[in-house]
Order: sequence, then C-alpha cells, then structure tokens
Amino acid sequence: MIEITSLSKSYNKGAVKAVDDLNLSVKNGEIFGFLGPNGAGKTTTIKMMVGLLKPDSGSVLINGHSITEDPLTVKKSVSFVPDSPEVYEKLTGIEYLNFMGNVYAVPAEVRSKRLTYLLDLFSLTDAVGDLIQSYSHGMRQKIVLVGAMLHEPELFILDEPMVGLDPRSSNNLKNYMRDHCKEGKTVFFSTHVLEVAEKLCDRIGIIHQGRLIACGTMEELKSLAANRESLENIFLELTA
Repeated sequence: MIEITSLSKSYNKGAVKAVDDLNLSVKNGEIFGFLGPNGAGKTTTIKMMVGLLKPDSGSVLINGHSITEDPLTVKKSVSFVPDSPEVYEKLTGIEYLNFMGNVYAVPAEVRSKRLTYLLDLFSLTDAVGDLIQSYSHGMRQKIVLVGAMLHEPELFILDEPMVGLDPRSSNNLKNYMRDHCKEGKTVFFSTHVLEVAEKLCDRIGIIHQGRLIACGTMEELKSLAANRESLENIFLELTA
C-alpha cells in the first residue's frame, strides 16, 4: 500500500533536516501509528505523502503510484485529515460536504446514504445546515472527517485526528478505522495519545529527529526497550 524509500526533506537551505532518509512500508489492511516528539518530522512526512510538500530526495509510492509523478491517481484513492481543520467558513456544513462529494465524484444516491450514516456517527445531523464559521473546533474536526470519509478511500491518512473530539466521537472514529481496515483498506495516522496507538494499531513507527528509530508490532517494540510495561515507557526510553 505505502512504500517510502530514502525520503528526505530539509528547511532553511539544508540547515534543518526535518526528515532524514526515511524508509517505511505499510501493508494493505493495517492501522499504522506514526509517533514522535514535537518537531520529529511526522507532519512533514505526511505532507510529502499527500503531495503538499516536495521531498528533497527519495520517493513515496501509494498502491504502486508515485505521489510526485502521478499525483492525481494517488489522490483519488487517498483522504487526508490535517492536524488543524481549515475549511471554507462561509459554506454550510452540507455545502462543504457536497463540494467534497463532487471533488471525488461520489454519485448522488451513494452520497446521500453515506452522509446519513456519517453525520449520525459524529452527531452532526442537526448542525449540517449551519455555517461552518459557527462551528466549534471539535465540530470543524468532525465535518472534515466526514468529508474525508465520504468517498471511502483506500488509504486514510490522519494527522492528530483525535484532537478536539469528544469521547463518543473519538470512540466512533476508532471503530470506523478498525472497520475500514477489515475491508482490506489502510489507515496511517499520527498521534500523541500513546494509549490509543497501543490499543488500536497493528504496527507502530517512531520517528525522532527526522529518522525512523523503531518500527513494528508492540511485541517487536518491547524487544527494543528495557522498560516494556507500556508504549509510553517504550516511547520515552527510545526518544530520550
């Protein structure tokens, strides 16, 4: 599903190495957690994966297609939810969702059924007719999630998706992610909530100072650290 090879990105004319020779593979049907301290390179990596940043070197393949050489093919099968929900505030919720449905060419009948389910999932049915500028941060996060789920992407990429969500919506999102991967699709997400990553992910990658320092299942990660009681302990030890 995802093949990242020798991926690097620098800022300030090469003075700051945000991502340094990253190599990573993610398989179909996996929930993959991408962890790291602030400034470790998580968001930079994700932005290169979805085509928002051009790498200095290396490649990202999604289902065998290069994000730099064949970006439209890749983007048709991917949904991306950024760490801060930036949406068109002068649109109503339903106008924004229909815009997203048009972008991904979701047929009207299919769109209607999916929206009914997703709006109920995130308790947005009563608010979808309101202007987005009236939404709270959490509601904006939820409307962006619904828009990203609408075309049922092969790959769901999320950067800190739980931030701002109430407990019920957070739980519903986790259930959706599991169901999504049971269908053979893939979820790649970054998070600082280590307890969620430990319980939810099939495999976890830890990036630190731009380099991937660990990757594997929880059992495999436990073999790398002396304190194996929790993912939090492993993370703190490896990124010390």
